[in-house]
Amino acid sequence: MKILYLGDVIGRSGRDALVAHLPGLRRRLSPDLVVVNGENAAHGFGITPKICDELYAAGVDVLTLGNHSFDQREILGYIDSDPRLLRPLNYPAGTPGKGVGLYPVSRGRKVMVMQVMGRLFMDPLDDPFIAAERELAKVRLGGGGADAVIVDVHAEATSEKMALAHTLDGRVSLVVGSHSHIPTADTQILPGGTAYQSDAGMCGDYDSVIGMKKDAAIFKFVRKIPGERLSPADGIATLCGVMVETDDRSGLAQRVAPLRVGPRLVEAWPE
Repeated sequence: MKILYLGDVIGRSGRDALVAHLPGLRRRLSPDLVVVNGENAAHGFGITPKICDELYAAGVDVLTLGNHSFDQREILGYIDSDPRLLRPLNYPAGTPGKGVGLYPVSRGRKVMVMQVMGRLFMDPLDDPFIAAERELAKVRLGGGGADAVIVDVHAEATSEKMALAHTLDGRVSLVVGSHSHIPTADTQILPGGTAYQSDAGMCGDYDSVIGMKKDAAIFKFVRKIPGERLSPADGIATLCGVMVETDDRSGLAQRVAPLRVGPRLVEAWPE
């Protein structure tokens, strides 16, 4: 099975690039499932129902969120009705939405997609390790309820992402980081057979400060006083992500490779 994961979509530029490129990526790479982090899709802060529909129409199967999950208030009344939209699993009990879903793909197979949010330098949510363990206890990878398991770790600290990946090694297909907006060069298959990359990078304009316009971001660092509100850079976006190919019997990774398509970063194709 082939699963394509694309990192944080940043504003209009990221959405436009995703809509433009994803149909061609689906034809060229033939993924069974496409998972996209959309938590910055609405002008850099959250997502709206209209944007969800736009991304689904472009070929996205599952959307994950993160620390900006509820920045757009209309998502509060929508998220419970959309099984393809996931917020971090370890939000407190009673938070709208869910953090895990089981999605059918071709030939009767099913893929579990899960998102947890880290706690180092982030909001102090419930323990992501315990939250992930609780959900994995309900299925067994490779024929025990899920033919593949994808875990999006929305976290600031690389150490926390790596620790979680090693904890889950051999029991999930892919652990991939989001939130940092910079693609890392540590794409690998861990000893137990789980694919890993610390951060998939963003789908946004890389002539920026992690997707935001440079001048306002630099002002905040240099002057340390309130200034212009951060807003997404609006140049042509580069799509970044990772593609994993799994073994049909075990659900573990056979191959993993980064994807980068766009004008600024060196391109990389999983083929």
